[in-house]
Amino acid sequence: MGERTYNPSVLLHNWFEDIALDQDILKDFIHRKERGELLMQKLGSFKDDLLNKTELVKSCDGYLHFGDLVLLVNPGNKHNHTSRIHLPRAPMALTMNVDQSKFMGSGQIDSPCEVCGSRNLTPCVRNTFCITSVDGSCNGDPLRYGQSFALRTMEGMAGQLYLTSDMKLFMKYAKKSRMQLVNLTGQLSFLSCWQVLYLDPQMRLEYDGYPVQANVKVLINHVRTNQALAVLQDHSFWTMFGREHEITTHTFLDTHRAEEDSNHWIIVTGDPSVPHGTLLQLPPPACEDPEAKKKHSHDSSDCSSPK
Repeated sequence: MGERTYNPSVLLHNWFEDIALDQDILKDFIHRKERGELLMQKLGSFKDDLLNKTELVKSCDGYLHFGDLVLLVNPGNKHNHTSRIHLPRAPMALTMNVDQSKFMGSGQIDSPCEVCGSRNLTPCVRNTFCITSVDGSCNGDPLRYGQSFALRTMEGMAGQLYLTSDMKLFMKYAKKSRMQLVNLTGQLSFLSCWQVLYLDPQMRLEYDGYPVQANVKVLINHVRTNQALAVLQDHSFWTMFGREHEITTHTFLDTHRAEEDSNHWIIVTGDPSVPHGTLLQLPPPACEDPEAKKKHSHDSSDCSSPK
């Protein structure tokens, strides 16, 4: 019932109304296309807005400060030759995982919003965070090891949401790993407080209170649960930007009671010489590059050998 059993060219029953209805549908489609209101056009604009490039802070003294726009990157484990347990993993950036349906209605990212680990390391609206004070520190003051702070998304369409976590509950946990949930909320609270910890556990107390150096490996610890921010290689899912990985707060320890590379993060700042560039692409120092170490030892042996 209601199915058309004849061609509009056959003048039967409400043939004029059918032709007028088809013309109205076509006119409405053309009108919405001209105004950019089609769903396909909205999705394209939605992706473009999230991938708009941003400028990270250019640190003059090499340290992090409140108010800085930074990128949080897990460096992966491609240079970790001693670990045979985990497969090589590419670097990933802490990124917003936006629900399309919520964004279409308001034009702004609403709370709560999920986060994930993305292989896109280019600074954009989706992965840029602002270091925000929670203890009354002014913008421009240096961030120190062990000092509480918050991570907030940018203004505008990013919604100024705060990175938040809490203890795992019966109905509140990460979807894939069932560990602690990490997401973005619009309200600043004690659940949004984090601390930067020095990477070496044997030197952690000595560095407590010192300014945090930018572009080096650190731990980002959640104050409420005392668990470190982590990216999970084994738990991934598909988004409109490709395959991305789950983010949680859980401290993974190796046999030496030191945090594994899943908990390692680099708070990246901008490169002054490259527009929209980061200092993450710079080559590592010779003391940290295994290839440079091999070359240096080889050159030293050649120089010490008798001619």
